[in-house]
Amino acid sequence: MHCRHRLILSAILLTGISLCRQEASAQSQPHGVDTVALHAVVVGHDTIPVITLAIFDVVDKMPKALRKEKERYNRLRNAVYVTYPYARTAARLLKDVNSRLATMSSKKERKAFLASKEKEMKEQFGDKLQNLSVYQGKVLMKLIDRETGQNCYEIIKELKGGFNARVWQTVAFFFGGNLKSDYDKQEDHDIEVIVQELEMYQRYRAFN
Repeated sequence: MHCRHRLILSAILLTGISLCRQEASAQSQPHGVDTVALHAVVVGHDTIPVITLAIFDVVDKMPKALRKEKERYNRLRNAVYVTYPYARTAARLLKDVNSRLATMSSKKERKAFLASKEKEMKEQFGDKLQNLSVYQGKVLMKLIDRETGQNCYEIIKELKGGFNARVWQTVAFFFGGNLKSDYDKQEDHDIEVIVQELEMYQRYRAFN
C-alpha cells in the first residue's frame, strides 16, 4: 500500500511540475498571432486582465410630456420641409405676376393674363398641393406670408377680387384653415428655427 501511495504521489508531483514548466514556457514566448496583449492589475498573488469598454449612456424612459413635445416638433418639421419649397415658388411667382401686371393698363388684358397664370400653376402644382394634409396646408399659408409679406387672403383679393377671396376664406375655414394666417416670428418661432435649418442645409448641399 505504501508503495502504491508513493507512486500516486510521484505521478501528481510530476504532473504539477510539467504544468508549471508549460505555463512558464508560454509566458516567456514572444507574442504571436494567437495572443492578445491586455492591461492587467495585480491583486495579491493574482494577475487580473483589465478591458476598457466603450462609453455608453443609460437613460430613463422619456417622460410623456417630453415625448409629446418631440412628436409635435417632428410633425411641424416635416410639414415645413414639405411646404417650404412651395412657399418660395409662390413668392417668386407673385413677384413676377405683380411686375407683369404693372405693365398692363387694360382690365381685359390683366384678366386674361391672370387666368393663364392660374392655369399654369394648377397644371404645375395642383396635384401636389391637393395631396397636402390640412395641417401642412396651415403651415404653407404661414410660410407664404413669411416669404411674400402678404397672407393668402390678401393675395387672392389683390389678384382675383374680394368676392373670390371671401369664397376661398370660407372653404379654408371649413377645412380648419385660415387664409388670413399671418406669420409672427415670436409666435412661430419653431417654424423660423426649422426654416433656418433647412436653408443652411440647402446652402451646405449647394457648396458641396
